[in-house]
Amino acid sequence: MILAVTPGGLNWKLRMPRLSLHRFGVRLLLPMLAAASMWLYFQRVLIPHQRTDSQVREVPRGSLSDLYPRWLGARELLLHGHDPYGDDVTREIQAGYYGRVLDATRPNDPKDQQAFAYPIYVVFFLAPTVGLPFPIVQRVFLILLVIATMASISMWLQALEWRISASATVMWIVLTLGSFPTIQGLKLQQLTLLVAALLAASLNAISHRRFVLAGILLSCATIKPQLLLLPVIWLCIWVTGDWHDRRRLFCSFGISMSVLVVGGELLLSGWIQEFRAACAAYYLYTGGGKSVLDIFLTPLWGRVVAAVLIGTSLIVVWRHRRAAEGSPSFQYSLALVMATTLMVIPMLAPYNQVLLVPVAMLIARKIRDLRKRNPPTRFLTATAALSVFWPWFGAAGLVAAMLFLPGPVVQRAWAVPVGTTLSTPVTLFALLFIGRSVFTNEDLKSACD
Repeated sequence: MILAVTPGGLNWKLRMPRLSLHRFGVRLLLPMLAAASMWLYFQRVLIPHQRTDSQVREVPRGSLSDLYPRWLGARELLLHGHDPYGDDVTREIQAGYYGRVLDATRPNDPKDQQAFAYPIYVVFFLAPTVGLPFPIVQRVFLILLVIATMASISMWLQALEWRISASATVMWIVLTLGSFPTIQGLKLQQLTLLVAALLAASLNAISHRRFVLAGILLSCATIKPQLLLLPVIWLCIWVTGDWHDRRRLFCSFGISMSVLVVGGELLLSGWIQEFRAACAAYYLYTGGGKSVLDIFLTPLWGRVVAAVLIGTSLIVVWRHRRAAEGSPSFQYSLALVMATTLMVIPMLAPYNQVLLVPVAMLIARKIRDLRKRNPPTRFLTATAALSVFWPWFGAAGLVAAMLFLPGPVVQRAWAVPVGTTLSTPVTLFALLFIGRSVFTNEDLKSACD
């Protein structure tokens, strides 16, 4: 569209560049094929394999919706006054989630009890749905997650101040919606996708200096506090870099959190202690919870290295605390904190890797500069790219194999696309760390001045 001011007034006309639609389609062809391959892999390979395995091992399968425990807990509390952390509600959750109550005498029954292990204030967000049948809630929530994930791409781009073409933006949306973490999150109706969108909205608000709104959105994202701990600490550090100008973010977040916590206490007295007990029980019956570092280094050394990485990341963001929102140092701090979070949290679920989207964006933005550096940086760049793109290659290979081989044969290789799940956060973090001067356009010493 061309808008022009002429002596006769304001005129406009629509002019499409020649072959623009054709070029747009060509650019999207590979991303769409990659996304389609991943969706087909889920539908034709992974899910059938899981169903077959469940039948053979007599593992219960019900709705398998991660939203269900939270929704049922909210309904029982608001409509019937039952404690969502209680054993009776947990058994009711299991009956809906798995199809029956778990039996400790059956060795193949899942260890995850699916108890209500969220802060009580998640009930406030689910309150409008407790009077509806859960199948309707599922469908509405799925649509919400798709829309939120699509919107988060635009918000991350704005938070990073990366201006790209419309076709490039659509490519990011298609690849994100067609990635293993996002599809798994959608299939499970995982609240992590909503948390990621809320965090993107908060950082986008910060980039536009809407600090009050940013604080409110950030507090809402704490429904999964283990994912928000480091980002919140980083932003509190950043606020100290210019307290007079940024204190509205701190005050807004503090007031919003107080409303949620106190409101939860009025709703269920003593919920904080019950929440802590539920979290402790969760880590106990899921084997203690393991991080990526625990897998690669053993639990002892994993915790040691995790402490070092957290300390190092906090030192880096402290040095960049005076950086303005939208500056390279601010953007680097954001990516570093998100990558560190995925390295140290005691959770291996791939859907949490949707939080790596801004990390991938920052690296993609600086990919040419990274390639011009020394051989180790170029090698690590190639390794990180392989880790990120391998799931699509693996999924496409298995989908293609379905044309020539029986389904059960292909399903035996279901793990091929997830082969780089653990290496992805490691390679992205390492690339951020060794290439920090590329991302910040300054060395760490000058950032202190």
